[in-house]
Amino acid sequence: MSPETESNEKVTDAKSDDTGSPKAKSSLGLEENVGGLLCYLVTFITGIVFYIMEKENDFIRFHALQSIITFGAIMVFFLVLSIIPFIGIILSLLISPVSLVLWIFLMYKAYNGERYKLPIVGDMVENQLNK
Repeated sequence: MSPETESNEKVTDAKSDDTGSPKAKSSLGLEENVGGLLCYLVTFITGIVFYIMEKENDFIRFHALQSIITFGAIMVFFLVLSIIPFIGIILSLLISPVSLVLWIFLMYKAYNGERYKLPIVGDMVENQLNK
């Protein structure tokens, strides 16, 4: 096989999923798995940006809204903990690694094309998107 053929096959593979069908694009021109990952990249901030800018792709809108609600709630929780003198600092130190793992996990799931719903937040997001 010539090097030209190999590079063409790699490009073809990058534009299709496991079934060989083309990956869905967003109204922003991104593949939906990349858009889903980017919704979580800067927590709720990129979630807000993608929720406002993306009008057509439900996959990206789902991940954007889930990012806004999840990481917005975590931020509010950390703000409340910062008010509590000693216990708040200890709880913040314990919860920070958990939120980091959750952040990485959600980016991984979105990049793999999964519409992963968090237990409570996922249902809230589905209800909001179905309105």
